[in-house]
Parts: sequence; structure tokens; C-alpha cells
Amino acid sequence: MLILWGVITILFMILNLLPSPERMLSGQRTDVSSAENIKKRLGLDKSPMMRYLMYMNNLLPVTFHEDTPEKQAELNYTKLFAFGSNAFVIKTPYLGRSYQRDTLVSSILAEKIPPTFILAITSIILALLIGIPFGILAAMYRNRWPDDTIMSLSVFGISWPSYVVALILAFVLAVKLKAFTGLSVRAPLFDYEMGEQVIVWSNLIIPTLALGIRPVAIITQMTRSSMLDVMSSDYIRTAKAKGLSNYAVIVKHTLRNALNPVLTSASGWFAGLLAGSVLVEAVVDYKGLGSELFDSLMNLDLPVLMGIVLFIAVVYVVVNILTDIGYAILDPRVSYK
Repeated sequence: MLILWGVITILFMILNLLPSPERMLSGQRTDVSSAENIKKRLGLDKSPMMRYLMYMNNLLPVTFHEDTPEKQAELNYTKLFAFGSNAFVIKTPYLGRSYQRDTLVSSILAEKIPPTFILAITSIILALLIGIPFGILAAMYRNRWPDDTIMSLSVFGISWPSYVVALILAFVLAVKLKAFTGLSVRAPLFDYEMGEQVIVWSNLIIPTLALGIRPVAIITQMTRSSMLDVMSSDYIRTAKAKGLSNYAVIVKHTLRNALNPVLTSASGWFAGLLAGSVLVEAVVDYKGLGSELFDSLMNLDLPVLMGIVLFIAVVYVVVNILTDIGYAILDPRVSYK
């Protein structure tokens, strides 16, 4: 909770340095009174501290609010008891409304999160399916040509920014080889055919490869390093001395104990992919959380920007908690009491 509070506070301070969006909303030729009316409607006429307190009050699930039919319809709260003209209420966190579309930020997130979440899942699965076997292979053939080849490829993969890879893949697969691949440069996951929403799974190929190449390289290196550390342990030498096969030593004894740092890396990358997909989604017009973050920043749509960053922060916190629980499952030496 302290991490989330810190994220909200720092982000709110940074966003107050941006230009006020009322000019963009009202047009370049608007008069001063119209701009002031827009500021008042959006609550931008209040002091930064007052806006910050109001935003925090809207986020809290149990808090005081003005008890009016309009406020109840907007926040959809359940009144616990009245307190003068206010009420002590329970509600879901209220993220506000978009400046540009006058739509609930929660509704925008509900629309944009699934495509990006699916993209992050497929990218990290790709990274694990390729990175762990490559890391094991490199560790088994340390300082020999398989190890040298895999490590060279991993360094090459880390060196390429995801959006550059997306541009190259889009040009090669969706332009030059379009007749063979059938892929398109414009690749939203959810599209419409005859008025019905459909999932175009082929549109996952380019962004998944673009986002997955760097996690593949990182997980490969992490798996190799962790495997080598565990393989030098006394109990591994004992297992080999007992005559166990290489398969039993690697799979049953080495790999399980070597997965903790890999799990940490994979979990961090999964949360990071939600935020790091901004430029990749923009390249292929994927229409997920990343492209929405980019659009809200360009349009100074502050409530949407705050909502997306807050969601990503929540994902980071939850993923780290699940990672800690995973430690206890994978490593019997770790326990939580």
C-alpha cells in the first residue's frame, strides 16, 4: 500500500508540471471565459493539494463523500451512515472520467487491459519456453561452442529495442512477405467482422516476437548463471557420485533449485511488458493499454494516464507478492510463518 501511495503521489506531482489541458479541449481560438469554464468543470481550478486530496478520496474504498443523487450515481457507492450533508460510504475505487471522451476511466481500462494482458502472457511464455532450455543447454556445455553461440545470440537479443524489432518484423513479415504470411501492419487483437467482435490471433505474432526477444535473452542468461551456481554445490557433486544420470541431476536436483532467480526475472518482465508495450503497440496499431497510454499522454488526458500507471503499479505489487509465494513452492528452504 505504501508503494502504491508513493506512485500516486509522485505521478500526481509530475503531471502537475504538464500544461493545463483546457486549451487543447476547447481549441486554439477559444476565449478566456470558455477556458475557465472547462477548468472549473474538470476541477482544474482548485489548488494542486486540493485536487490531490480529492483524487485520493476517490480512490479509497471506504471514505466520506458528499451525499447527493448526482454523486451517488457517479461513484456508485453504498452509504453506511450519514454525517450531515456527507456520508460514510463503501465503493470501488473511482478513477475519474476521461477529459477527451467523458467516459469512465475504469471502462477504458476494462476495454484496453485484455489485449495487452494477452500480449504480455504470450510474450513471457515464449521467453520461458525458449530461454530456460537455452540456458540449460548453455550451462551443460559451458565454454564450448553451444554455450558461446547461445550467449552471443542472447547479447544480440538484449541489444535490440523492442520497438525497433517490431518495425523490422512488420516490414519483413507484413510487407515484404505478406503474400506468404498473411499478416498485416495494422494488427489489433480485437477486430470487427460483419458488426461482431472477433479475436484475430494471427495479429499476436509480430508484437509477441517483438516484446519477447529481450526477455528470452535475459532468461537465457539468468538460467545459465543460476544453473552453474547450483551445479557447483556439494549436494550436486554427491548426487553425481551416487551414480545418478545427468538427466536426474539436471531435472530433479539442479533445475528446481535454480529457478528462483529465473522466476524473479520472469515476473519482473511480465509486469514490465504491460508498461513496455507502448511503442510496440503504436507500431502495429495493436490498440491495447500501451497505445492508450501513448494517446492519453499526447492528448494530456490526465485521468486516463493516472489510471493506466496506477494499474501497472498494482500489477507490479501483486506479481511481486505472488513471486514471493512461488519461492516457498519451488525452494523448500524458503518458508513463510
